[in-house]
Amino acid sequence: MIQVKDQIYHLGLRDWELKSFHGNELSTHRGSSYNSYLIKDEKTVLVDAVWQPHAKDYMRILEEEVGIDNIDYIIINHSEPDHSGALVDILEKRPDIPIYCSVKGVETIRKQFHKDWNFRPVKTGDTLKTGKYELMFVEMTMIHWPDSMMTFVKGPNVLLSNDAFGQHFAGASIFADEVDECEIWQEAIKYYAMILTPFSALIKKKISEVLELNLPIEMIAPSHGVIWRKDPLRIVEKYAQWADNYDEGYVSIIYDTMYDATKRMANAIANGLESEGVLAKQFNSSLHDMSDLVTDIFKSKGIIVGSCTVNNGYLRSIAALIGEIKGHKFKNKVGAAFGSYGWSGEAHKNIHKDLEDAGIKMVHDPVSAKYQPEGPELDACFQMGREFANHIK
Repeated sequence: MIQVKDQIYHLGLRDWELKSFHGNELSTHRGSSYNSYLIKDEKTVLVDAVWQPHAKDYMRILEEEVGIDNIDYIIINHSEPDHSGALVDILEKRPDIPIYCSVKGVETIRKQFHKDWNFRPVKTGDTLKTGKYELMFVEMTMIHWPDSMMTFVKGPNVLLSNDAFGQHFAGASIFADEVDECEIWQEAIKYYAMILTPFSALIKKKISEVLELNLPIEMIAPSHGVIWRKDPLRIVEKYAQWADNYDEGYVSIIYDTMYDATKRMANAIANGLESEGVLAKQFNSSLHDMSDLVTDIFKSKGIIVGSCTVNNGYLRSIAALIGEIKGHKFKNKVGAAFGSYGWSGEAHKNIHKDLEDAGIKMVHDPVSAKYQPEGPELDACFQMGREFANHIK
């Protein structure tokens, strides 16, 4: 158990071996952590728990450091199993402990565990006195579940933010200022891109609402990754930027290829972009990690996607990519499509349509090449890059 501030303690677990999250949907190259917190005031309050696979270790820590019988209240800011899984183990021993959560939290916890525990639903502005301190609850509906909320501890002025402002990161320290912050920011933007992008409009609005509360935030302690104790509002400022049609101005060219014909087209398109002073990155979607690809799309101003034709469509890694683009609901990004073929030639047309259906503004007609591109076909790709660059500029 590590002291966070005054009478607030971290008693979570760092998972160094974790390589994927949300099943296998999200890659976690640097592991993650399950951050649970304890407030030791006149009343002892447990805030969030851990994922069920780690419940045994967590329960040992709870028993040794706290004692289950000494817990007066439990707060579940978000009922996703990585935060609520160990509830079963705790409440098997003490089913009477009051659980403070949002109204939607009551519903989702009941549906997940099929238990009618001692729920105390709360809403934004509701408070709970623990002795010297007072806790205030702030709903964060759909950031990223309907039940999400945060808990602000008045006095030490610590915001227990659950998933908001977190990262999948296991480091030598639980504090951001004691680890490599370059790594932290890489994981923070990836976390936002993969999990929170679809809710950007809500996040932008919610950040304004939270700031209007004028909470004197001195520390932000999320449920994954490191705690922000040095200039904590910088992560809030980053969320405000990321929620506001964020891009870093470059173009991502993403393709899959069988015999390098589509790859050669991608190279020519990149050359065309760079000839006009627009930076480009190239990715073979069958070789790159999908979570990292989505993060680069989030940071891109434009995306150009290509595939050869197979079975009257495009290759499976491009199908997965377009599914991700559709699900993340990217805003204010422009796109184009290209592809090679042998006889039927549907890939580039289908990519164009499907990207458009996914909300990408298509600013160039699709470009194609039959079998291996040469001369005029590569020139057309180069010209596509130039025209795309000029549109962005």
